[in-house]
Amino acid sequence: MEWLNEYEKLVIGMDTPKVVIDNAVCPTATLVQVDSARKRGVLLEAVQVLADLDLSINKAYISSDGRWFMDVFHVTDRLGRKLTDDSVITYIQQSLGTWNGPSQPASLEGLTVLELTGTDRTGLISEVFAVLADMSCSVVDARAWSHRGRLACLVYLRDEDVAAAGVERIEARLAPLLRGDSEASGGAVAAVPAGSIAHADRRLHQLMFASRDHEHAFPTPWVSVESWAERGYSVVTVQCPDRPKLLYDVVCTLTDMDYLVFHGTIDTNAGQARQEFYIRHADGSPISSEAEMQRVSQCLQDAIERRSFEGVRLELCTPDRPGLLSDVTRTFRENGLLVAQAEVSTKGDMASNVFYVTGTTAGQAVQQNAIEAVREKVGVDCLVVEEHRPRLYQKARGQDDRDDRNGAGIGLLYLGNLVMRNLYNLGLIKSCS
Repeated sequence: MEWLNEYEKLVIGMDTPKVVIDNAVCPTATLVQVDSARKRGVLLEAVQVLADLDLSINKAYISSDGRWFMDVFHVTDRLGRKLTDDSVITYIQQSLGTWNGPSQPASLEGLTVLELTGTDRTGLISEVFAVLADMSCSVVDARAWSHRGRLACLVYLRDEDVAAAGVERIEARLAPLLRGDSEASGGAVAAVPAGSIAHADRRLHQLMFASRDHEHAFPTPWVSVESWAERGYSVVTVQCPDRPKLLYDVVCTLTDMDYLVFHGTIDTNAGQARQEFYIRHADGSPISSEAEMQRVSQCLQDAIERRSFEGVRLELCTPDRPGLLSDVTRTFRENGLLVAQAEVSTKGDMASNVFYVTGTTAGQAVQQNAIEAVREKVGVDCLVVEEHRPRLYQKARGQDDRDDRNGAGIGLLYLGNLVMRNLYNLGLIKSCS
């Protein structure tokens, strides 16, 4: 029936997110506003798109009570400038303007992913790549995180290489390396289609959480969870130095722990970030026990720390060849360097690899002679070395002064005060539920 078709079109139109990108409202940032019917996980999708573009979220206002949600993000590029690249703006609009989130890259077709977890130690990454090279499996892409003695790694291989080597044989050779000397270490390896992994960083968080990288640690005061019983919320507050993908890591963790964010504010000033979220369980109930509050606090702290470490960043750009990763990481091992994170990719005949390395002992500085030995081995011209600390986004000139005059350093107030006032003044809501 014609009227039914028109009704279906109306429903689709109401459910499709409205994305507005405005460079005129704020003098220092681009506003990205997403407004639509509420859908579980849409906040994470929005933050993921912005994080993947390496954009800084300087401020944000989140509200999703009832059947509708609204998110407003104040974003800049990594140099603190507004977004002016039309291709970036179009990508944001297209990615956030659907319910499906970012589409899977075509480059993932024909790939298998090895999911690896285990007890980390010096040389483990090198041994993994050496086994794969010995089995004639070319690494197309890889991501690895190390945190509190645990390793999580995703290795992308071509399907034909996996078929030739045999999944069972690959798993059988890698599993003992990940278990180490202890059968109880929880080492594991699994092969899955690349298309089944929605987002590499999110999957690494999940693998780290599942392998218990949070055990035997204690939360620090800058992550707190409190009850706001009068309104039926639990209030999560995060205060720490700002860095790339900080908001993504927090929202990803809350989502994977099955909490819904109903309201929130994000504010950064002078290199510091303050995030405040009003959450409930998926069934609408707040956190009910002190033990659960401590667990949420601990898990958020771990998620933040996984990308926050000091060491040396080594960027290698060189023609790809069989065994390259095995040779490079073996050189690290031979010179006493521990790979804390790795980002490996190949484009055509070129390999672009970034390694974040530390000393083998926690807190141990990387020795300069070790770096020089690595450069001599892999090639001085193709290896870029720089000291690494959690990178802070830059702000546009004069932005700190304006923030100070506006009182941003005072901190954010509770939901009924600052958040709803800002949303109301922007004309984005009409009442406070």
